[in-house]
Amino acid sequence: MVESKGLCLTQTIGILGLTILFIWLSLRPKSPSYSILSISIEQPSNSNQNGSILYSLEIKNQNKDSSIYYDDTILSFLYGQDEKEVGETTIGSFHQGTSNTREQSSTANARPRQIKPLLNAISNATAELKVDLITRYRYKTWGIKSKFHGLHLRGILPIDSDGKLSRKKKKYPLTHYSKKLGKSKIRH
Repeated sequence: MVESKGLCLTQTIGILGLTILFIWLSLRPKSPSYSILSISIEQPSNSNQNGSILYSLEIKNQNKDSSIYYDDTILSFLYGQDEKEVGETTIGSFHQGTSNTREQSSTANARPRQIKPLLNAISNATAELKVDLITRYRYKTWGIKSKFHGLHLRGILPIDSDGKLSRKKKKYPLTHYSKKLGKSKIRH
């Protein structure tokens, strides 16, 4: 009789543990996803002026139960084997509701010295522009805010001879940064 009570207690604790695990797994929030929808590189009118990079970025919160609070997001545009920074912009902090998608379109000023090699590559053929995104964010689930999570993403964008994003894909997702992604397919 004592053994059956111990077995029943063990089964109850096991079932309760599995239930808590499944609830935790179902409520654990997903990271936001970022995709570049369009890029257009505008040439400066003379060599002393800055060029500009017009971009459109999609930020998607896939969570049905969690909203996201973002800190400032730094978006850098890099070019070449040595990944020189062509331009940089900051997206101010904002709140994104549950199951929400935000499209952020803006302009980044390009540095004259760094944009020149990119413009030369664009006029000769197709070039690759790298996009680097760094931010921090926190979730709010059931009125409780989580700790901050860091995010460092990167994407490689093919640029056509007209200075615009190649339309091979509808959008170009940014993925977690790795040394493997940093390697360029096109030799400059």
